[in-house]
Amino acid sequence: MKQTEQITATKQSVSFKNYSMCLRDAVGVFTKQLINNLFDVNHLSEKGPQTREQFLKILERLAVENGEHLWNDFENYFVEIRKKLDLDAQAAEKNDPAAKSLEEVYLAYPGFYAIAVYRLSHQLLLLNVPVLPRIMSEFAHSITGTDIHPGAEIGASFFIDHATGIVIGETTIIKDNVQIFQGVTLGGIQVKKSLALTKRHPTIENGVIIYANATILGGHVVIGANSIIGANVCVTESIPENSVVTVQSENNIFQKRN
Repeated sequence: MKQTEQITATKQSVSFKNYSMCLRDAVGVFTKQLINNLFDVNHLSEKGPQTREQFLKILERLAVENGEHLWNDFENYFVEIRKKLDLDAQAAEKNDPAAKSLEEVYLAYPGFYAIAVYRLSHQLLLLNVPVLPRIMSEFAHSITGTDIHPGAEIGASFFIDHATGIVIGETTIIKDNVQIFQGVTLGGIQVKKSLALTKRHPTIENGVIIYANATILGGHVVIGANSIIGANVCVTESIPENSVVTVQSENNIFQKRN
């Protein structure tokens, strides 16, 4: 049977719904241009109109109406997003002894790139744009190894070091001046569809440091301000502020001295 005949026969026997899988590639290109525009005025002058057209075409293919209005609303937040990202970059330079300059952070740090995509996709989610924020977050995941759901709430001066293997769930709340290292999971303790509308992921208060491969699970869990969660720790209960949690035979929790 020829290929065209096989396709015809398959369509007759199966009811297909078409999905624009090529949108994944289009959103990757759009996201890269969007970030370049955000940090490079010359690129914005040259590619800004093209980025807008890409956005409108993507929304059209997603059957989203009012694309022009949504773009105008989104564009109004660009300066605010850039200011937040500058604080994130400064946090990386301040806290990472390997960082030699801010330029290095902007151009070479995968964690910073993942945060940039998050802040843009999060704003689109707040504007009630469907699907696109998740495609953007998965693009960032594919190139940085960092999976940040656009629904997470992340405060100022956020620093991700090394990036690879990090998972930050949809209902996670991260406050200001938090540092996270590779392999950290901020996840849910149960995976049930019935919990979709509940807070399933932890809250991380100001000034917390979470070291490599730590796992923090549960919507009821709060990591108190200025605490340190050591490498490889698994936390399923709230931790008081100013605590240090380490692993030996079991989790050890003690209060830091001021």
